[in-house]
Amino acid sequence: MNTPAETARRSLWIRLWPAYIIVAGLLAAWQLGLFELLSIDTLREQQAVLEGFVGEHLLVALLAYVVIYATATLFMVPGALWITIAGGFMFGLVGGSIATVIGATLGASLLFFAARTSVGSALHQIARPFVEKVEDEFQKDALSYMFAMRFVPAMPFPVANILPAVLGAKYRDYFITTALGIIPGVIAYTWVGDGLGATFAAGEDPDLRSVFMNLLPAALALLVVSLIPVVYKRLRGKPTSPASEGVQ
Repeated sequence: MNTPAETARRSLWIRLWPAYIIVAGLLAAWQLGLFELLSIDTLREQQAVLEGFVGEHLLVALLAYVVIYATATLFMVPGALWITIAGGFMFGLVGGSIATVIGATLGASLLFFAARTSVGSALHQIARPFVEKVEDEFQKDALSYMFAMRFVPAMPFPVANILPAVLGAKYRDYFITTALGIIPGVIAYTWVGDGLGATFAAGEDPDLRSVFMNLLPAALALLVVSLIPVVYKRLRGKPTSPASEGVQ
């Protein structure tokens, strides 16, 4: 007969089933060599094919791109930056940026709900000391903290997608901070993709390090701005109001 501790431990591992699916999907993609396609060489080699397909089937290409980006975000695929660049390469700055924001927000939302349901309770149990320490503080200024997560250059996108769910963020606040918070980075790297045709014609590669360094000051400025309400409330010594209620 199982003890209560053994039963709780078994239940914990069962509740992590979405994580198993994500890991299995990543392993399958790795075995199939799909990660190797996320590179500048792939875009260069497939330039004519991509341009031809988009020219003949624009709506299908846009829908496929959004689905691919959402799936990559849900499964936390490394190298999604190249998908963003590909969006600019295929659809231009405006079309690529809009499609990327939609796909990334959709995928992040699916990951949020997965993390908040069965996975979230399991992660909450695993990281209970950390969660209990920061959850109350996070809830007081959830919008500010979630915007800050989006603007921290070193914050991995999957972490910024999952952590708010574990800390009990409202979905409405999460949706707003995701859809708006990713726009600066999306525009920057979509712009790189939009100029790839000329870059390839010149026989050069895009300078992503230069793009990152140019984006860094703006990202840090947005990070500071997002935390101003938190700092202001602390300096005034007033209690903060809970985050606005939204869709559960």
